Amino acid sequence: MHPTIKSALSCLLFLVILQANCQSIASKSLLENIKFLSSDELKGRKTGSEGNLEARKFILDQFKSMELQTHYEDHQQKFSFENRREKKTYEDAVNIVGFVAGNSTKKLIVITAHYDHVGIGKPNASGDSIYNGADDNASGTAALIELAKYFKENRPEHSMIFAALDGEEMGLQGAKALVKDFPFAMDQVVLNINMDMISRNEKGELYASGTYYNPSLKTILESAANGSTPKLMFGHDEPNTGGDNWTQSSDHGPFFTANVPHIYFGVEDHPDYHKPSDSFENIDEDFYVNAVNLILKCTLALDAELPKE
Repeated sequence: MHPTIKSALSCLLFLVILQANCQSIASKSLLENIKFLSSDELKGRKTGSEGNLEARKFILDQFKSMELQTHYEDHQQKFSFENRREKKTYEDAVNIVGFVAGNSTKKLIVITAHYDHVGIGKPNASGDSIYNGADDNASGTAALIELAKYFKENRPEHSMIFAALDGEEMGLQGAKALVKDFPFAMDQVVLNINMDMISRNEKGELYASGTYYNPSLKTILESAANGSTPKLMFGHDEPNTGGDNWTQSSDHGPFFTANVPHIYFGVEDHPDYHKPSDSFENIDEDFYVNAVNLILKCTLALDAELPKE
């Protein structure tokens, strides 16, 4: 091979490797963060509990260390709501919200994940009563932190809001509060990307639900996910399919109600869903890291293709 051609190919290979390395999340901190957020120390992160406050402080410290901008005082959107099941009003719920300005600031992408879980409940057969919520939804929260880091360092085309939401387990309360008190006009939001349960699936599948209502998003996602692991699946979003329709099942629901297109990344339920056994030890680390990198690839493609004006 001619030395000049060999040199050119070497440079091209270097650029490809460099680009691939740049377009990935830090797996070490991702796993460290999901492990902490789902630890017994946080006691299930139920809204209003000491463990929930610890999780809130942790996420807040992460956002501040990145020097994320925000439209709320100290990155905290405070809200209250009534839990009819408990006949109790929660006065101290908090969403943690960061902002990254894009190259085009007229349109926004909102990325969400809830950090609360169900707390302490009935002990299982082994006496464990802490519902750690590793998959639900320490997985989405840790991914949210890494995506915020990535886009803080790699400026997106769209401006992006990163919101760690509270009160999801009590009726999507954090998402409702964010939509109600949103710092921009809702018609500026081109997409909500919501992550809830993304760290394990025995079939190696990750769902991107929501394309039924916006088929053009499916085309973008199929291209971005081609050849990736885990396998990106579509569905769980058709009307009149009962529990198989995930459209209102997590924090993307209030955005859907506000006529904002959404993509909900998640897995189908597993035996540890809403049980003390949803612990860090039961996630699939390889699946999780690959899933978050796939979500990043999809987000980059959506950022590139969606309207900017």
